[in-house]
Amino acid sequence: MTAVAYSVQAKMITQETTDNIRVIGIDRFERRNAVDRKTADQLVEAFKLFDADDTLSVAVLTGHGGTFCAGADLSDFAGGDGNLLDESGNGPGPMGPTRMRLTKPVIAAIEGFAVAGGLELAVWCDLRVVASNAIFGVYCRRFGVPLIDLGTIRLPRLIGQSRALDMILTGRSVGADEALQMGLANRICEPGRALETAVALAKEIAAFPQLAMRHDRLSAYEQWDLKESDAIVNEFRHGQVSLNSGESKAGASAFVSGQGRHGKPKPE
Repeated sequence: MTAVAYSVQAKMITQETTDNIRVIGIDRFERRNAVDRKTADQLVEAFKLFDADDTLSVAVLTGHGGTFCAGADLSDFAGGDGNLLDESGNGPGPMGPTRMRLTKPVIAAIEGFAVAGGLELAVWCDLRVVASNAIFGVYCRRFGVPLIDLGTIRLPRLIGQSRALDMILTGRSVGADEALQMGLANRICEPGRALETAVALAKEIAAFPQLAMRHDRLSAYEQWDLKESDAIVNEFRHGQVSLNSGESKAGASAFVSGQGRHGKPKPE
């Protein structure tokens, strides 16, 4: 991987690039990667840069030191200097990018704890690669701190209302195996290999024709906001972008020539 230069102010996170994959890491392991205001700002900026960079296809979000993210930094909050970025609720999320809708996929590489706001960061990502010893949980339930980074929205949509309420109301711990069973985790790997596994998955996704994949992804997100008839129109609108680009025609020609059939790798 090639390290990306960043300013002194951005030392709360790291950014590295290999091929067309950007790895963004929370680097506050002494605080279990809890997110304060500066870290939230830096995460927002990092993902803005990723989304705007035409040379990049997929991002991986991880945490250094064996923990994904322990949530918001409650020591700052207790001292009256919490990381609420916009009290109106219209700006960036307290955890940073949680209210952003990117045009490209993000994969979470999760080791250790992904709890409270860390859980909200994890479910903001498109996919989650989880070490077998990882732990999820709404641990902020114990301290009267609410979920305000869309956790009460994304978690029910991701795993269903009943399972989400079980986590939200009880604040209990959820291990990797249960997370996989309920759809919270997408892949499980050995401890210490979450980042490696997530980067490999990112490369698989980056190898596909990107335009159709990105528009299918956006249609899947946007349909939550639409009634069915409008979602149908929106899906077709997104589909026309790739159909009109020539990407789909090239893929169809490759299929006719015999490439990529029966589950084989994508056409050259």
